[in-house]
Amino acid sequence: MSDRTREIVGIDESRLDAVVDFVRHVCTDSLDPPLENVIVDRLRLPTTTGERVAVVKVEVPRSLFIQRSPGGYFNRLADSKRQMSTDFLARMLQQRSQTRLIRFDGQPAAGASVENVSSDLCAAFRTARSDADADTFLQKLGIVATDEEGLLRPTVAGVLVVCTEPRRWLPNAYIQAVAYRGTSIQVSGGVEPYQIDAIEICGPVTAQIADACRFVFKNMKTSAVKSIGRQDKPQYDMTAVFEAVTNAVAHRDYSIHGSKIRLRLFDDRLELYSPGAVVNSMSVESLRYRQAARNETLCSLLAKCAVPRVDWLETGRGNIMEKRGEGVPVILDNSAALSGREPHYRVIDDSELLLTIYAACTSQLRGSP
Repeated sequence: MSDRTREIVGIDESRLDAVVDFVRHVCTDSLDPPLENVIVDRLRLPTTTGERVAVVKVEVPRSLFIQRSPGGYFNRLADSKRQMSTDFLARMLQQRSQTRLIRFDGQPAAGASVENVSSDLCAAFRTARSDADADTFLQKLGIVATDEEGLLRPTVAGVLVVCTEPRRWLPNAYIQAVAYRGTSIQVSGGVEPYQIDAIEICGPVTAQIADACRFVFKNMKTSAVKSIGRQDKPQYDMTAVFEAVTNAVAHRDYSIHGSKIRLRLFDDRLELYSPGAVVNSMSVESLRYRQAARNETLCSLLAKCAVPRVDWLETGRGNIMEKRGEGVPVILDNSAALSGREPHYRVIDDSELLLTIYAACTSQLRGSP
């Protein structure tokens, strides 16, 4: 379109693919943070002479963030753009921080629709007293919300809990789990492979929690203790592992582009990397004593989901979360009682939380049954 006459000019056919690639590059590689879920379409529109020419339509979903271009922060003023002053940027950041009262996990997920919500997964939330119509019921739970166009869409939390494929809209909403041979990542040397097992754990977060725990149970070692009869001593307390994985899924920062939960299992320790620093004003030292939720809607939904029924996991409660702040003490105390070493939390670059749980010192190690 001509800036001067406002008439449609169009794009030369030979340059159309290059223009589309350029737009996608700007959205993903030139802005910080990157723009996600941008829709780029090729269209043909008529000019004033009736000729249909190629144009590119770019749909940018609403964001809580202020994107920075390579030249800095800019705002549109009439038909021109101007670099934001320090005061202007500060006011915008303050406004955006206030809108965080509507948290990221409660925002409508761009591109998702209510048709993507699984009725089977939603059934777990229905009770005998749930007499509201379907849309009202889902809105009360925070599973769906109205977007800026007035359309009902699944929220980020809804996509994570009641959509079968959350990665369609949240590409990094999965757990990368790897079990290594030995105590470090050895890519070269030796005949045996350095990875014993590896998997990308996807699906609703309730299934991710269960599958991640199952991965640890399958790959950890046990030892036989024969003092009075035969007893198996595992490397990890599975209740502590369950609490650790649940906390990682519930409290990670889903707005960070390109980051997923990473679970690494070594002979002597378990490492769990969760995107996002410690929430609010908490520190790693205060995790045992304080409680805060980054994703309040997600935590509320997980508090209504039943703990997986498996014989190797006994949490002592019925639902995945109880929001009483007891998870971290269980992780620390149960693991220390088994291994003799208290787990360790560490923040990496103010953008990732690493939990290390040390394995029990076992002898006569064998694979778990």
